[in-house]
Amino acid sequence: MVSVKEEVAVTSPVRQAVAPPPRGVLARFRRPANLVLLFAAAFLLAIPRIVESAFYIQVLIMIVFFAYLTACWNIISGYAGQLSIGNAVFVMIGAYTSTFLFAELNISPWIGMIAGGLCAAAAAFLIGFPAFRLRGAYFSIATIVWAEGLRKIVENTDHIGKLHVGGAEGLTIPLLDQSLLYYQFEDKSYYYYTILLMMFAVVALTYWIDRSKLGYYLTAIREDEDAAKALGINVRKYKLIAFVICAFLTALAGTFYAQLMLYIEPSGVGGLALSIEMLLLGVIGGRGTILGPILGAFLLVPIREMARTYIGTTYLGAHLVIYGALMVIVILFLPHGIEEPARRAVLRLTSGSRSRKPEQRS
Repeated sequence: MVSVKEEVAVTSPVRQAVAPPPRGVLARFRRPANLVLLFAAAFLLAIPRIVESAFYIQVLIMIVFFAYLTACWNIISGYAGQLSIGNAVFVMIGAYTSTFLFAELNISPWIGMIAGGLCAAAAAFLIGFPAFRLRGAYFSIATIVWAEGLRKIVENTDHIGKLHVGGAEGLTIPLLDQSLLYYQFEDKSYYYYTILLMMFAVVALTYWIDRSKLGYYLTAIREDEDAAKALGINVRKYKLIAFVICAFLTALAGTFYAQLMLYIEPSGVGGLALSIEMLLLGVIGGRGTILGPILGAFLLVPIREMARTYIGTTYLGAHLVIYGALMVIVILFLPHGIEEPARRAVLRLTSGSRSRKPEQRS
């Protein structure tokens, strides 16, 4: 005998026409929007096999490098809503720490990368612990003052005891051997894959934060700090957590940059221009979103590189003028950044392809 529930399950046209959506991790990759992301990731992985020019590989490295930096900045300035305008100081800490360890003690840059990240995390705690007691623009001012102060100290210091700092002239990273141990490669594609994997990792971390309790707390703090406190959220604690994570990850990029260029100097890796560039890319791409900073970097960094290549010798800082004009346009017409219209366009295309399937059945 067939029960009533079984009979409805078999005979109901609604049950027959609309199957339950697949569940599980593999089912997520069947969604059209996620397939677009997988295709984009596969394309980025295949680019070095397609592009043979060392110049274009270098441009791609810088695009992904700034995408990584901006995604790190987004953790504190996007999700937590605490505008940092001195994140370049963490790049400088990471670059100089790994270079000191490599040049003076012959310690592998991979170990120096972690050491630089830990030093930057400690610095972030020292900056944030007093600054997060205050509201408004005090945190932003504190990041600028601390970053510019440390940069000036490094620029005017040639030696600390027997340790060669280099002052304004900077430091040259010794070229020892083309090997993974020393993080030195003749083929630029190895650097590209390194920073690309770092970018994928920070995007995955951002995705986890976005859907975790930490992400909910940071969003609550960003939207209404008083309401977050009333709900029992330890506002200062979670701001510090976000800032420390941001600083640690940003410092890793400093080591990468040092090994890529084999030369560092304070204004290049710790200047205010680098911090402002992260801010512009993040705001134009979309603060507080997973892919907004990535989209901002992939859109604007090529413009910057073209401006530097073709008009940079005549008009210094022309790319910043272009960034400023684009930022005004985005604020006026796309206040949430370019990520929102891009996401809507992808969803519209993918939902359109899905809506055509029932029409074909009928």
